[in-house]
Amino acid sequence: MELTSYFSLFLIITLGFLLGKVKIRGISLDISAIIFVALLFGHLGVELPADFQTLGLILFIFTMGIQAGPGFFRSFKKQAVHMIAAAALLVFTASLTAFILMFSLSIDHKIVVGLLTGALTSTPGLAAAIDTTGSTLSSIGYGVAYPFGVLGVILFVRLLPVFQKSEIRRAEQDIEKELKTVFPEIINRHFRVQNPNVYGKPISSLRIRTMTGASISRVKHGQDNFTPEPDTVLHQGDIIKAVGTHEALDKTELLLGPAVQEEIPLGENYEIQSVLVSNRDIINKTIGQLNLHANYSATITRIRRSGIDITPTASSQVKFGDKLLIACHKDHMGDVITLLGNEDKKLSDTDFFPIAAGIVLGVLFGKINLVFSDNFSFSPGLSGGILLVALILGNLGKTGPIVWTMSASANQLLRQLGLFFFLATVGTNAGSHLVETFREYGFILFGVGIVITLVPMFITALIGKYVLKINIFSLLGIITGGMTSTPGLAAIEPLSKNNLPQVAYATVYPFAMVLLIIFVQILSLF
Repeated sequence: MELTSYFSLFLIITLGFLLGKVKIRGISLDISAIIFVALLFGHLGVELPADFQTLGLILFIFTMGIQAGPGFFRSFKKQAVHMIAAAALLVFTASLTAFILMFSLSIDHKIVVGLLTGALTSTPGLAAAIDTTGSTLSSIGYGVAYPFGVLGVILFVRLLPVFQKSEIRRAEQDIEKELKTVFPEIINRHFRVQNPNVYGKPISSLRIRTMTGASISRVKHGQDNFTPEPDTVLHQGDIIKAVGTHEALDKTELLLGPAVQEEIPLGENYEIQSVLVSNRDIINKTIGQLNLHANYSATITRIRRSGIDITPTASSQVKFGDKLLIACHKDHMGDVITLLGNEDKKLSDTDFFPIAAGIVLGVLFGKINLVFSDNFSFSPGLSGGILLVALILGNLGKTGPIVWTMSASANQLLRQLGLFFFLATVGTNAGSHLVETFREYGFILFGVGIVITLVPMFITALIGKYVLKINIFSLLGIITGGMTSTPGLAAIEPLSKNNLPQVAYATVYPFAMVLLIIFVQILSLF
């Protein structure tokens, strides 16, 4: 029975899922098992259209860039220098290894540059190699090294955490501590007003949020319980409920008076509700611009974003999918909900126009060719163009009426679909040439390709961990990004719930791609 391409595609994905669930001593291949099944199918003569690979690559790169955009630009303020240094080390080590083997084994430099690009699974690098050398020998070297370039990175990044379980646990703990530092735990505390300096003064003049970082969500004056307004005056003995971090509440105590155990019951005319931001018109607006307090006597006491509680400030921007904890008079709560949206359906619906438009912009950007001299030019290429555009759009979040971000579930679905298409096609293409190439060129070129793949990863892992002090999750992302290995990134996705590998990959990938092209052109001179 002749298998149609789409039937073969989904058969490979199905069998890959089944193989990925098999565990040997606690180790499984997960999604990356698809490529192993695809290699077998490719060896048996199954072919998949190249458009499947291109479509899969586009979907995966774009959705990853959209999600990683904000973290990518924040990383430049923190440890991007270390990330880029590690990626530079990886590409330099790979190029140096290729250079040494070229001379010691007397291999044609046209084949060696192909081996280098195949070992680092870089199609843009191969294009640069063919253009620079003017020979198809580079594509032969690429074909020899590419299969292990794909498999070697997957095996390396899957096995490295196995030997560093304690490092994984420690890194997760460090990430939790860092999150608590950046996004400290939000709590509430009650205080009795006993500072004579605040008696008879309105809350607006005290600038409590500016001075302490805490929000006043409720006031009890005598028998009256209410949500305060800017002109609410504080009196001796009033009970105040404040929301904020431990540090903010400690400052509030110094400003107002001692903490008390007394709770303020919610007044019959007031309520507290968690409201979902689904109105696209207010995305990227600050809390100050929303002016909820003046318009509706409503107070935002907490922002919950991606599972993290954030203390609101006047400059805090509202993002699509945020959950805002609102304290408000019942008469105004409906108006606040209307303003914010609070529609789960809008969050789950996926607007495909921004996705399609973003991909079109990325494809067009990738076609830009920068000419530096007669012998050197650079183009981001398809994957580089889409990734760079997606990172920018993901960081912007919204442009006019267009919201570039998407819900987590929609992003995950499109990303996995892209991965399945990409892995299945890459595997069948590599599998179809594996035995033929081996018979023609023997073990030497395969060995050279394997060395160029493994040596830089080992050196980068050691230097990254012990010298640059990069955590294991970011290090895995740097290695896959430096090796320009999308399948490698797919292999480490199940390892942790945090997105540090994706952010690191997106941070170093464009840099590694450019640097590899430069080294390819340098090697071609020999």
